[in-house]
Amino acid sequence: QVQLAESGGGSVQAGGSLRLSCVVSGSTFAPLPMAWFRQSLGKDREFVARINRSGNLQYYSDFVNGRFTISRDNRKKTVYLEMNSLKSEDTAIYYCAAGTGAPDRSPNDYQYWGQGTQVTVSS
Repeated sequence: QVQLAESGGGSVQAGGSLRLSCVVSGSTFAPLPMAWFRQSLGKDREFVARINRSGNLQYYSDFVNGRFTISRDNRKKTVYLEMNSLKSEDTAIYYCAAGTGAPDRSPNDYQYWGQGTQVTVSS
């Protein structure tokens, strides 16, 4: 059994920054591929970024446009999403996810999910 717990959300002004964290616990004995998704009111869950097991490969949605960085510290069993130059349209609940095999950008690729952390960007 794997549990994920996000933190670091909050309310910021447009142009500001936040760093989200996701701590992995439970029965994992080796790192899993991880991803961040987000969901706004009335919209489907949307891929943001993913990272491979070792952390040396990262992949982003086009809307990120260089503003976000996904990273991980496997010693701490934690995955991060650093967000800069935030826009009002980034407002959403942000979820971290873990998958088995070779997950990509579909929510269906991921088996484990956190409860989400709210990010609100005002202008």
